[in-house]
Amino acid sequence: MPQAARRKPYSVRRSAIHGRGVFATETIPRGERIIEYKGQRVSWAVAMKRPDSDPDDPSHTFLFEIDDGRVIDARVRGNAARWINHSCAPNCVTCEDDNGRVHIEAKRTIKPGEELSYDYRLIVDGRMSKKERASYECRCGKRQCRGTMLNPKR
Repeated sequence: MPQAARRKPYSVRRSAIHGRGVFATETIPRGERIIEYKGQRVSWAVAMKRPDSDPDDPSHTFLFEIDDGRVIDARVRGNAARWINHSCAPNCVTCEDDNGRVHIEAKRTIKPGEELSYDYRLIVDGRMSKKERASYECRCGKRQCRGTMLNPKR
C-alpha cells in the first residue's frame, strides 16, 4: 500500500517582514529538509531579459543562483519557497545537492507560527547608487540585523 503524502509543515501568508512569508505550522526539527526551491532553470542572460517580478519593486525577485552559473526563476513553475523572506538571523539555510537542486533546511528547531527565513546574501555587480542600495534594505527586525540583504563585504 502506498504511503500517504506527508502534510506540509508550513503555510504561506502575509508577513511583517515583506509581502508574503512562509510560516511553520508544526515544530520543524533542526536539520530537516523543509522544501525545495523550484522554478525554471535559465541563464542569467535569459533571466535579465524577462520582466521584473514586481514592476513596482524591481529589486524584488524570485531568482536563485545555482553553482553551475544558471538561476532558478521561481516566477515560472515556482512553489512556496519563493515566499521565504530574508533575515540576518535566519532559522533556515539553503543547500544545493549534486544535481543542482536547492533545498531549504532548518538551521535550528523552528516552532509553530515562526516565519521561515534564510540569509539571501545577494550579490549585485558594479557600483550602486544610494537609492539602489536602499532598495536592498533589510526589514528582518532582528537584533543582529546588518541593515541589508546584500552579501557583507569581505
